[in-house]
Amino acid sequence: MSRFHDDFDQLDPEVWLPHYLPHWSSRAESAAAWDVAGSALVLSIPSEHPLWCPDTHAQPLRVSGVQSGCFSGPVGSTVGQQPFVQGQTVREEQPFWTGWAPHRGLIEVRARLELSHRSMASAWLVGLEDEPERCGEICVFEVFGDTVGDDGAAVGQGIHAFRDPGLTEAFDAPHHVLDVAEWHTYAVDWRDDRTVFLVDGVVTSIVHQSPTYPMQMILAVFDFPDRAVPDEPAHEPRLLVDRVVGH
Repeated sequence: MSRFHDDFDQLDPEVWLPHYLPHWSSRAESAAAWDVAGSALVLSIPSEHPLWCPDTHAQPLRVSGVQSGCFSGPVGSTVGQQPFVQGQTVREEQPFWTGWAPHRGLIEVRARLELSHRSMASAWLVGLEDEPERCGEICVFEVFGDTVGDDGAAVGQGIHAFRDPGLTEAFDAPHHVLDVAEWHTYAVDWRDDRTVFLVDGVVTSIVHQSPTYPMQMILAVFDFPDRAVPDEPAHEPRLLVDRVVGH
């Protein structure tokens, strides 16, 4: 893999699309709330942010995300990345585009998370699905706010097979003693025969399999409105990323 380095002095439109899986809705309806501040990408969900796919996603969901690739079939087809219901159909066709699609190597994301019990943030690599079986996922990190406490948080890492016959599910979210609101480096060393996961340079798990095709990266923060507590103070979850490196 050729070296990639983004310090987020700006959001480079040749690398990142500020929408989340727009083929299942539209670019207008999937636009992220984002900013670049202090040489970091800031993804947030303000109180007025709309629901994502409100008529098809069973659980109310709001999301702000950027992705380094995009692809779908024509409107009405079932060809699209990361479908979440059986037989889901494309609502807005997306041309094949990749800003960055690594294929193996060490990939690092330096991030900090500002979450409540009703939010989650994640960084993951996923197949472009230009061929249906190229759909596996490498989760670099996934943190739900309801696991965050004074003694750390559950940090999910691993592989989701989805419909890739060459992969098997291998995902876990063990407790880590770290403050996710501080800067940490979450990483994956993606090799031919294994996938090694790390946090701050320390190996957290090794999975003896790996996807065999290029993958795009998605960075996103999520809010689950149905988990709100009555009279709960307003909270704007944020994912801040100041570096993504691939080498």
